[in-house]
Amino acid sequence: MPSIDLSGKVAVVTGSGRGLGLAYAHALAAHGASVVVNDVDEAVAEAAVKSITEAGGKAVAEVVPVGTTEAADRLVNRAAEEFGRLDVLVTNAGILRDKVLWKMTDDDFDAVITTHLKGTFTCARAAAVRMREQGEGGSLILVGSPAGQRGNFGQTNYAAAKAGIAAMARTWSMELGRANITVNAIVPVAATAMTETIPAFAPYIEAMKNGEPLPDFLRKGEGFGTPEDCAALVPFLASEAARGVTGQCIGIGGDKVALWSHPQEIRAAYADGGWTPGTLADAWPTSVGAELQSVGIPAPKFPEA
Repeated sequence: MPSIDLSGKVAVVTGSGRGLGLAYAHALAAHGASVVVNDVDEAVAEAAVKSITEAGGKAVAEVVPVGTTEAADRLVNRAAEEFGRLDVLVTNAGILRDKVLWKMTDDDFDAVITTHLKGTFTCARAAAVRMREQGEGGSLILVGSPAGQRGNFGQTNYAAAKAGIAAMARTWSMELGRANITVNAIVPVAATAMTETIPAFAPYIEAMKNGEPLPDFLRKGEGFGTPEDCAALVPFLASEAARGVTGQCIGIGGDKVALWSHPQEIRAAYADGGWTPGTLADAWPTSVGAELQSVGIPAPKFPEA
C-alpha cells in the first residue's frame, strides 16, 4: 500500500466548517498537511480548527464568504502568512437555492453562481498565481456534483455551476500543466444535510446516525456513504501518487470510486452540401436521433420490500 505523506504541504479548504468540507480538511491534516479552514460562521470555523488540532493536526481559520477576489486573496495570504506557502486548494464552499425555472429569482441564481462558480474561479486564480510563483507545482481540487454531470430537477443554478466547474477543471489542467499544477474535479455522494432531505435516503441516514451501518446496496450499488468515505480522494489527489492525474472528473461515495466520462460525440450523420430542416427531419430518427441521451440523476435502486 503506498503511503500518502503530505508533510510540509499547506492546503486551503473552502466551506470546511462542517460536512464534506470538514471531512476533507481532517483527511488532509491526518496525512500531514497544514490546513486553512474556511467558513462564514466564526464559531463553526473555530470548532473545526479545534477538532483538527485536538486530533494532532495543524489548522487555522479564515472566516469569509467565498466569491470575491478579496476573499480569495485573504485565504491564499492566510496560508502563506501562517504556514509559508500554498500547495493544495479544495473549492468546497457552496449554498443551495433550489427552485424550478419559472420560480427561480435573479437572487436565487446569482447567489449560487457567485459562491460555487465564481468562488471556485477566484480562489483557483489566486492559488494558481501563488503556486506558479513558488515554482513547485500544486493541486487544485474542485468539488463538482452529479447534478453538474447530468442535471437535476429544481437545480438550474446549482447544476449550471457544477457543470461549469467540471469544464474549468479540464481547461485549467491544460493551462497549468507546464507549472506542474494538477487540476481535477471530484464528484462526491454522501449523507449530508442536503441528501437527508431526500425521502428515499432519510430513514437510512437516520439509522446511520443511530450507529447502524449503511447497507451494501447503498454503499456499493449507489456509491452512497459518509463524508469521510468521500474524503479519501482528496489526500490522494494532493499527493505525489496522483501527480499524473489531471483534467479528470472523479466520483466517490460509500465503497465506490468511479471516473466520469467527458462529453463526446456518440453518433454522426453527413449530407453532401449540408443539411436543410427537411433532410434533418428525414434522417434524424435513424441517424443521430436513434440514441438520445438520458437526463437527471438516476433514481436510487432500493431492494423490493
